[in-house]
Amino acid sequence: MLLGLDIGGTHTDVVAIGKDGIAASAKVVTNHDDLLASVTGALERVFSAIDVAAVDRINLSTTLSTNAIVERTTEEVGVIVSAGPGVDPQAHAVGNRYYAIAGSIDHRGTEVLPPAEGEIQKAVRHCLKNGVKVFAAVSKFSTRNPAHENRIRDIIQGNADFTTVGHELSGALNFPRRVSTAYFNSAVWRIFNRFADAIESGVVAHGIAPAINILKADGGTMPLAVARRIPVESILSGPAASVMGIVALCDIVEDAVVLDIGGTTTDIAIFADGAPLVEDGIELDERATLVRALKTRSIGIGGDSILAVSGTSVTAGPERRGPSMADGGSAPTLIDAFNVKKLAAYGDTAASEKGVRALAKKSGRSPEDLAGAAIDYAMRAIKEASDAMVRAINEKPVYTVHEVLEGKTIVPKRLYVMGGPARAFSDALAKRFGLPITVPEQYAVANAVGAALTHATMDIELFADTERGVMLIPFLNVNERVSGSYTLEHAKKDAQARLADHLAGLGVKSAECASEIIEAASFNMVGGWSTTGRNIRVKCQVKPGIVKGYRVG
Repeated sequence: MLLGLDIGGTHTDVVAIGKDGIAASAKVVTNHDDLLASVTGALERVFSAIDVAAVDRINLSTTLSTNAIVERTTEEVGVIVSAGPGVDPQAHAVGNRYYAIAGSIDHRGTEVLPPAEGEIQKAVRHCLKNGVKVFAAVSKFSTRNPAHENRIRDIIQGNADFTTVGHELSGALNFPRRVSTAYFNSAVWRIFNRFADAIESGVVAHGIAPAINILKADGGTMPLAVARRIPVESILSGPAASVMGIVALCDIVEDAVVLDIGGTTTDIAIFADGAPLVEDGIELDERATLVRALKTRSIGIGGDSILAVSGTSVTAGPERRGPSMADGGSAPTLIDAFNVKKLAAYGDTAASEKGVRALAKKSGRSPEDLAGAAIDYAMRAIKEASDAMVRAINEKPVYTVHEVLEGKTIVPKRLYVMGGPARAFSDALAKRFGLPITVPEQYAVANAVGAALTHATMDIELFADTERGVMLIPFLNVNERVSGSYTLEHAKKDAQARLADHLAGLGVKSAECASEIIEAASFNMVGGWSTTGRNIRVKCQVKPGIVKGYRVG
């Protein structure tokens, strides 16, 4: 049996899924001061309805790392970089403890200038004096030779609680993005690991030992043990769960808009020919990173969005002060407006009427008029944000989880809606979008379904230089000798074999980790009048997808 846990901004959802479908589900209010209590409460409800011993995997989706960055509650990081000629490292400074040291490796991975160890030691001493205990080490061409990053980590070792090295995050050659990604990875490391400790303790307390995975931004999962080292990959796992939930629950074949409506926000995703879109590097706090993610956008409109009146204007959101009045809150929200318009009958409808009537009286409107204006405002905001997202996507090549769609122009044909308020919002959304609408049966816990059924994803890049006789897979810390006869075909086979072995070592079932080569290139290197070797690059991935054999939709 598979468990999916989605820890959202308003509610924490959990589902248990067996071969015959959903065996149990629960929804509890998220306690932001004690997330473990939310998780434990949701698990207790589900565990009381199933055979706990049958649970062999738990997949988690959490907004913890994202919230820490947005709310600026991350830890201070000591960032030590070596760039060499051709780039000004100070132009990419991040955080308050950023140190550029002498040292250089060229584009082929040959050391030009060793790292200045005295400068590294001075930077570390300065950080420790100021209470910094987590670090990031990045050199410009570390994906071709990680020696400088490893040396920086060695010098820091023993003085730090954790050090991120850039080459273990991605094989992509983008020094500025790698600096930012390494910084954020260390900044959320302690917060994430405390949460992971609590999750593991909570599960063990029930006398079970299932595999525990975290949903990644790209719509796949990674084992909790791996996430402890690269927690930055858990950024945007909530929106990723939305996308994978609708993939699990609906057979999408057309261009479509997908909306996940929560209490605080609405997450928007666009599908092209039935496939979700991806972007290779999301922005965090306005800095480009190397985190690959499903393409989504969040806006501050949700079921608990506060209604406000200013002059003749009525708005909803982005502020949320708690639940709707129908749910015991103190101020009218969008759900209360739907109750007043008889488009929903959620909770204490009399409380909704009372709250909206009081706000309407202050503005000289009828309750029905104010509620209708608030709903129109919210639907218009969601439609405009969706349209803007489609326009922006159509200005660039379309990348889906499966392929690049050359010359594709997205024209949405259907609207898919999930989340707690989905049923209440559906008629108003269908009218505003002018599209047929699908609300899946399990709309209220679709995120948890997506989390439960998502399998592992991972991508690696292999680099080989036959003139130097080296083969590297930076993410796996592989650095081996190869002969001059090493070819592109050898590299493809090695990449797929090493990725499969790595995933098997993490407990990922072979049936879930079929890989594919998505990029492959080989260039001859010439010296004088003859070929001296080959420069080979291969990128291999296990793409996002849903575990087969479980009926839910």
